[in-house]
Amino acid sequence: MSVIFSRAPLRISLGGGGTDLPSYYGEHGGFLIAGAIDKYVYMLVHAVFQRRYRMKYSAYEEVDDPADLKHPILRETLIRHWKGAPLEIASVADVPAGTGMGSSGAYTVCLLKALAQARHTPSTPAGLAEAACHIEIDVLGEPVGKQDQYVAAHGGICAYTFLPSGEVEVEPLELSPDTLKLLRDRLLLFFTGEARSASTILTDQDTRSKAGNTAMIENLHRTKEMGFTSRELLEKGDLQGYAELMHEHWEHKRRRSPGMANEHIDRLYAKARANGAIGGKLVGAGGGGFLLVYTERPEEMRTAMAEEGAPELTFDFEYGGAYASENR
Repeated sequence: MSVIFSRAPLRISLGGGGTDLPSYYGEHGGFLIAGAIDKYVYMLVHAVFQRRYRMKYSAYEEVDDPADLKHPILRETLIRHWKGAPLEIASVADVPAGTGMGSSGAYTVCLLKALAQARHTPSTPAGLAEAACHIEIDVLGEPVGKQDQYVAAHGGICAYTFLPSGEVEVEPLELSPDTLKLLRDRLLLFFTGEARSASTILTDQDTRSKAGNTAMIENLHRTKEMGFTSRELLEKGDLQGYAELMHEHWEHKRRRSPGMANEHIDRLYAKARANGAIGGKLVGAGGGGFLLVYTERPEEMRTAMAEEGAPELTFDFEYGGAYASENR
């Protein structure tokens, strides 16, 4: 083995987001639809002539024992999934962390995929996703769901059913070529200019769900219903109806998580609605990141968002999921 390259895609939620947290699906079952996009977390792993573990991300670490690493995902993943010689690992991503596209889940999946390649061990999307969920949820105790890891591992536009047992069923959506083309043309992503940790918002949801808070549970029940309806509308090709449901989802999520938006984000969304957005949503838990809108007037929307200083992130859907290759 010389150098291993791996990547895992980021994602956009398309309906039902938030019902993938164990505190909800463990009691009620969860459901959402999401699409992997052609924006990635990338890693290079080098194991030749390494005397120490050298980790290069937004910081730099060099240690003799992985247990001494400060980066929690690197530390816990290496402890559990690597028994070989010291490694040098460098990582970058197409978008900043904290922008709502599931980067930590993609990071963990990307690392696991690279280590499996380095061990010459076969891996499956479900195996990668569950191993990543175990590290983030069970080991590190992060208040996150299973969506990000499963989308990064599988790719595609899929429906995810989260069973109370912890099992996850993955079903690719059956979308017509015309529907896919319209989604590519009319779903636009704009950066709000703000990165944030989803931890505060997700911790609130997690805590209230565990406590059986009636308002939170009922809100998540309705969110799950909107996930089912979103799937039906997309598979029928009713994009007008889907976009209108996106707007309902926006209002519904605001009631669930008051910290989802702020004055700046509200202004951006109002501007989008005034310039042809039928519906929209913040990708991820909220508080910043990317605004996803559906419009039948994309050029007008681009002009309006440029006026607000919100740059567009052009994207397409991707269907490969986590990938690794080795240069000998």
